[in-house]
Amino acid sequence: MPVAVNTTDGTLSFPAGFRWGVAATAYQIEGAADEDGRGPSVWDTFTAQPGRVADGRDGRVACDHYHRYHEDVALMRDLGVGAYEFSLSWSRVQPTGSGPANDAGLAFYDRLVDALCAAGITPVAILYHWDHPQPLEDAGGWTSRDMTARFADYATLAADRLADRVPFWITMSEPQVLTLLGYATGVHAPGRALMFDALPVAHHLLYGHGLATEALRAAGARDVGIVENHMPVWPASESDADAGAAQAYDLLYNHLFADPVLLGRYPSEEVGAAMPGPVAEDLRTIGAPLDFYGVNYYMPALVGAPRTDGPTGGAGLVNAMTMPAGLPFELRPVDGYPRTGFGWPVVPDGLRQVLVGLRDRYGERLPPVYVTENGCSYDDRLDETGRVRDERRIAFHDGHLRAVRAAIDAGVDVRGYFAWSIMDNFEWAEGLTQRFGLVHVDYDTLVRTPKDSYHWYREVIRGTG
Repeated sequence: MPVAVNTTDGTLSFPAGFRWGVAATAYQIEGAADEDGRGPSVWDTFTAQPGRVADGRDGRVACDHYHRYHEDVALMRDLGVGAYEFSLSWSRVQPTGSGPANDAGLAFYDRLVDALCAAGITPVAILYHWDHPQPLEDAGGWTSRDMTARFADYATLAADRLADRVPFWITMSEPQVLTLLGYATGVHAPGRALMFDALPVAHHLLYGHGLATEALRAAGARDVGIVENHMPVWPASESDADAGAAQAYDLLYNHLFADPVLLGRYPSEEVGAAMPGPVAEDLRTIGAPLDFYGVNYYMPALVGAPRTDGPTGGAGLVNAMTMPAGLPFELRPVDGYPRTGFGWPVVPDGLRQVLVGLRDRYGERLPPVYVTENGCSYDDRLDETGRVRDERRIAFHDGHLRAVRAAIDAGVDVRGYFAWSIMDNFEWAEGLTQRFGLVHVDYDTLVRTPKDSYHWYREVIRGTG
């Protein structure tokens, strides 16, 4: 039986059992970078290099969630969410990326999971969100096939300890973003600029996902999935050149990772031939059926053919991202829509387009879907009364929930929505300059203050009964 949700303009109904959640990742909130045996990660190395991060900050303290997790779980409990999606720090669990687990690191996740369960919140654990141990990168990182075996070993260590209480496991989040920004262009850690030589990274991430899926299930994990970032790709014009460029970008961004996972093949023979082998054998592991599929959505992409007489950039996955020369496409600004503090266009219907597009492309091969990240950054400030009036964030989530409802009406099996993020946090190469949270964090005092959007989301969740 559907349940009603009160939004800013009337009500929406969602299927009974629809899961409401919030999300965060380890490096962005935990801090405690040098405590309890945690080893250095690629993000520790990257942020220590001058000029890599917009404000020169790093994640050594971040939100200090490592010491304040009880306070943060209490905020989630009061919010009323049914699930919390969080990543584990590989460097905390296995400091060098090989060998035995670090018991003190796993003990932190024991405490966190126990606190979530006591609060009635379902833990959703992500094995990997971009922050692998630096010693593994020194040995080649995801350019090396050996990394896939290391990842499977890590999956076993984590699940052996936590799978008795964590029902949902995500092998990795946004592998295409890591490939593009971490290895192809070098905008993110580990800061490699390999361009198309980063294609083996894509294959190794996918194969690592497949091996980790096997390891998680062998260790007793009940529901296993992957999270990928998706965006509708719009051609900049009706010209054949722009249409071809948009098709190339769509293949690279939306299908290079989803097709192997959901169809067991690469989107073209040419792409498959460019991957390190044995590709056919690896694809059988990569394409094993999943229990769910996670979709992260933030914005669409407007793509055209490369120009020689103008700028080669647009609002991409990082603010004002500039595409390197030599690519068969370029990102153009998406005009005519409101923008977030990041400069990203606010296009809620893009989420509907993504969800319906996945259903149309993959059909019965698409498992139940969760929107695992969706959110926006603004320059949120406390007013003179200590309140954060973030009406634009409320409008953002309201519009995107309507898009989810429209996708459900179109027949897409969407099971839940996770708002990004529970709190303001370290935003990768942008440092502490972008605030995505439902909860404001004062980075000097680390005081948490729920924003108006937090209270609004609580009412939305309460409306589901």
